[in-house]
Amino acid sequence: MSYICFKNVSKSFNRIPVVKSADFMIEKGEICGFIGRNGSGKTVIFKLMTGLLVPDEGKVIIDNENYSGKGSFFPSVGVMIETPGFIPHYSGLKNLKILNSMSHNPVPKAEICALMTRLGLDPKNRRPVRTYSLGMRQKLGIIQAVMNKPELLVLDEPMNSLDAESVNEIRKLFSELNEAGATIVIASHISEDIEALCTRIFRIENAQVTELEAKKVTV
Repeated sequence: MSYICFKNVSKSFNRIPVVKSADFMIEKGEICGFIGRNGSGKTVIFKLMTGLLVPDEGKVIIDNENYSGKGSFFPSVGVMIETPGFIPHYSGLKNLKILNSMSHNPVPKAEICALMTRLGLDPKNRRPVRTYSLGMRQKLGIIQAVMNKPELLVLDEPMNSLDAESVNEIRKLFSELNEAGATIVIASHISEDIEALCTRIFRIENAQVTELEAKKVTV
């Protein structure tokens, strides 16, 4: 039984189709990659998958429930789509604590601090997020997506602005989360990320979603 199922899903903006008749399935516990040129529709697919957008046609089914017309989130999802948004005058830890308090599965502060330390952010530093570098904000965005141990993790270009050491650590983190049972969907323009993490790969091109043969990646 599929965990994520797109059934004949289409989405247009200003009468221009961005996703057209998408039909694909993702099984529970997989790590699947989505590739395509900038503007090809990867972000739109992810927004449809998380309930941030509603399809013009078709159904988006997550864990046997139809989310197509709800305009709501699957209850156990971690999302990182586009630029992470935080309260600029609060510290990284304070931002994460606020988001944690709103989760259906809040975790102890110590776990959040451990994740920050692992990714090279000091939880004791009261520096406001507005002064963070792009890489620091990216790490904070990854932490907010994963910290509540979601069943489904949807990540749009998570490695942007990160150095090689951070990329390797985050790949390890995603692999650990997957081994613990999380289903992960990731888009990246970096072919090494897709090849290192994903067992199935989908390309979005000309508003169509097609599955590629394993490990044949050209981003």
